[in-house]
Amino acid sequence: MIAGAFGFDYVMLVVSAVEGIKPQTVEHIEIINLLGIKELIVVLTKKDLVSVEELALKKEQILMFLGTFDFEIKFVSEVSIYDEASIEKLKNQLFTISNSTKEEENFFRFYVDRVFSPKGIGTVVTGTVLGKKVELNEKVFISEIQKETKLKNIQVHNQNVLEANISNRAALNLQNVDVKSITRGDLITKRGYVRGFDGIDISFSCLKDKKLLHDKTYTLFIGAKKVEVKTLLFDCISSLETGFATLKAKEKLYTVFGEKVILRSGNETICGGKVLNPVIDPMKKNQKRRLLEALDKSDFTSAYYELLNAHKKGLGIISSTQRFALSHEEALEFAKRLDEVFVDEKDLIIYPNSTKEELKEQIKNIYEKNSYAMLSNSSISLRAKWASALFIDAVLDELVEESFLIKEGNLYKNANIKEDFLKDLEEIVLNRLKEEDISPTAPYNIYDDLDIDRKLGDDILKSLTSKKQVIRLQHNLFIHFESLNSIVKAMKSIIKEEGYIELSNFKEKFELSRKYLIAYLDYLDNYSEIKKVETKRVFA
Repeated sequence: MIAGAFGFDYVMLVVSAVEGIKPQTVEHIEIINLLGIKELIVVLTKKDLVSVEELALKKEQILMFLGTFDFEIKFVSEVSIYDEASIEKLKNQLFTISNSTKEEENFFRFYVDRVFSPKGIGTVVTGTVLGKKVELNEKVFISEIQKETKLKNIQVHNQNVLEANISNRAALNLQNVDVKSITRGDLITKRGYVRGFDGIDISFSCLKDKKLLHDKTYTLFIGAKKVEVKTLLFDCISSLETGFATLKAKEKLYTVFGEKVILRSGNETICGGKVLNPVIDPMKKNQKRRLLEALDKSDFTSAYYELLNAHKKGLGIISSTQRFALSHEEALEFAKRLDEVFVDEKDLIIYPNSTKEELKEQIKNIYEKNSYAMLSNSSISLRAKWASALFIDAVLDELVEESFLIKEGNLYKNANIKEDFLKDLEEIVLNRLKEEDISPTAPYNIYDDLDIDRKLGDDILKSLTSKKQVIRLQHNLFIHFESLNSIVKAMKSIIKEEGYIELSNFKEKFELSRKYLIAYLDYLDNYSEIKKVETKRVFA
């Protein structure tokens, strides 16, 4: 009943005029109420078996019972299968209601409640369309198996259709999907919108005389999914009638802000809840409480700031589709209205301004320690991999405005140094290679140590190699020409003394890594007086 009811727009409550409201009717109404379905139609059946007075009394009793809930009763109808006019009247009343009360959301969702494979058709799943309509040949994503597929066919009420709208019961024919890979409760949606976590945070309210216990296992119903979860109450280690809780599962839960959930224990319904936080972040308990309090009131502004405190190095706006059930466009507009933040509209990331100041100080420290530093946006991104290009640009622009840096092309240099120090940098790199002798550092390590942009560093090495001051042995192996002459002379001495040189006797004389040994042996082949015989180098 729960699996079917979550997709309802309206509920028709059918009560026998003879028996009245029974225990299961009560439980069903309680569940409908917990699921947030408010539109109700009341139908009393078997009116022919009771008197007019009894029928009026039963109607009054039912309405009194329903009055304890927050339902909007569309109409009450009394019928009998032996009174054809009463059935026709009910049909006509049903046709007066609108066919969907749900607002379109930002993306399509569909919980599988049945999966089968008709002969020659392939895999077919049935369920209720949520969020947004889906169209024939559209690509959809099966969350639990992380697989994208295409809709080969759509049926609504056993008719082939081009699209299925919100609240439609639909059968979807999935392309290239094994029927055994999908189970009841799996979520079909659009790629990139929903991530799975082994826990969710909810607000909950228990039924009368019921309590939710801390650290106890319950059955969670969400959509068509039924899964065992452990409840961890906030600020309580016993039980609560209402409050916040984290639900932990042994599998990933793919949920969206605002979804209704039911928790049951055995055959008893305990409480209903609403998903507040479908994305589990590492947060301190007091932070999480403030976040949940804001989400419970749909105060997304406060929720954003709490999340930014936990994500100082950037909060993805794309996650807002799942966190707040907002579209990308809505989330971006919302982010742009926040104070004290930088919004990267290209990569869709929000950064708190305090993080901008931290990155600014980090860059300043580099230039203060090394006045010859020459960095670009891309070289800074290697040091701050979390920062987007636009965010780094914003920080660099501020440093230029503050006259701390000067921009030359795509490079930034210290504003206090006016002269052209490219020659100085060449000398610094050359001296570094000379000091490292026959085991020189890889170029990128040198660039990082000297705080210079990689392209600039490559240009410096190109200049030094063109002047023959540095020799390139391999892709990332450059050596000072004097050091190379020295090692070549030593290698020739080994050949003269032992008749040959190869890895083994070379390594005995020089404790170098295999990378250097092979590079120097290969370089020997450039000399006409040296020839290679199998693994050995000898004089020709």
